[in-house]
Order: sequence, then C-alpha cells, then structure tokens
Amino acid sequence: MTSFAPDSIVLNRKLPLWYQVSQSLRASILGRSPRDPLRLPTEEQLAGHYGVSVLTMRQALKELEDEGLISRHRRRGTFIEPHARRGAPVRLLGSVDAIVAQQSGMKAELLDHGTTPVPSELGEYFPELPEVATYHRLRCDEKTGEPTNHARNYVRPELAARIDPDDLARWPMTKVLRDVVGMDISRITDTVEARLADPETARLLEVPLLSPILHYTGITYDEAGRVLDVAVIHYRGDRFSFTVTLDAT
Repeated sequence: MTSFAPDSIVLNRKLPLWYQVSQSLRASILGRSPRDPLRLPTEEQLAGHYGVSVLTMRQALKELEDEGLISRHRRRGTFIEPHARRGAPVRLLGSVDAIVAQQSGMKAELLDHGTTPVPSELGEYFPELPEVATYHRLRCDEKTGEPTNHARNYVRPELAARIDPDDLARWPMTKVLRDVVGMDISRITDTVEARLADPETARLLEVPLLSPILHYTGITYDEAGRVLDVAVIHYRGDRFSFTVTLDAT
C-alpha cells in the first residue's frame, strides 16, 4: 500500500523538535489532496524523513492522535482520519509551520484577485511600492459548508507574478510563498484583536451585523527584513481560538 508523503522542513533547534514535526505533519495532512493515500509511513521512516529520533517522532504523532487527525493500529500502522478537521486551538511557539497548519484544512474560494494602490494603513510595510497584488478568499468548513473566515492578502507584485491562483484554493499563502515561490521566510508577526463584524464580513461569514469576530493581521518578512505579504483575516468568533505559548528558555 502506498503511504502518504509529508512535506519536508528545516528544523529550528531553538524550538522543541516534536512540536515542529507535529505542526509540519499536521499542515501536510490538512492540506492533502483527496487522492492522497491515508496510510502514513512507519515511525522509523517518518523519523528518517524529518531527521529526528523515533522517540521524538512518537511524541509528535501522539499530539496528532490526541487531536483526532490520525489513528494508530497495532500491526496495521498509522492512518489519517479521512474526515479530520482542525478542532483544537493551535499552540503557536514561533514556527512558520504552525501558521501553515492553522490556516490549512479548509475549503477556500478565491473571490477575486488583482492589483490595488497600497492602502494607507499598509504604507509602512510597502514604502517603496505604488501598488500591491491582492487576493481575497473565503474559507469554509468542507463538511458543513459553513463559512469560517475571509482573508485578504497584500503581496509584492513581483511575487504575485509567480503565484498560481489555483494553489490558493488548496494551500495558505504562507505555504505558497515558502514552498512554491521559494521565498525564505524569516519571521511572521501576528496581531489578533476582537472587533465587531462590518457589513461585508457579516454577509460573507453569515453572522449578525456587529457580532464579535477575531481580526488577525499577519506580516511576513524575508531574511532581509523586507515585507513579502500582509494577511488580514476575519474569523468567526464562535469558531476560533488562539493559544500562544512562550518558551522561557
């Protein structure tokens, strides 16, 4: 039986290895094609793929099992749960793969894309550019069809020329920039705040006008400190929560 092939990552030794591996594998699972096999490689094969010990791999798999993304069967192997959906809050420890995992696993519809003058509130992030490329997407729960969030990405035009809009129906922008366009992402700065739904957000997310939503802004930087992408996402307040863990070491 053919096994599911997860993406590869470069591990950051400043973060727990099991956490990085679990988030990378989680993103691969949630972003998989329906045609991909459900069986995972063995613990030993996965450990070799990620370059970690079997014990580290076992801890990463337990995290995914506890979340309900995989099931493990003695003598049969480990399998992706075919109807698994993002449920538990994501623990953000500074990993790009955590951002990818949080944004994956939902059906995305590209509502529109094109170019626009740099919005005044984003001028500090693109000071040298007269305009940016924009992508507006609506994400829905694949099982229920219920809208969960809508996102606008503002991307440097030279990068947009290398983005296939079809990829954005399957993967979040962070993954497309890193794994398809090939950009080296050094950091992502996140801001999450409570707001009230404006008319457009209320219509797209099918919630009452002025109901609570989570307003997320993510700024993605390259190694030179240049802003690659600004993501502005409105989440339904009754569907999402964020947990941030600070490592004191």
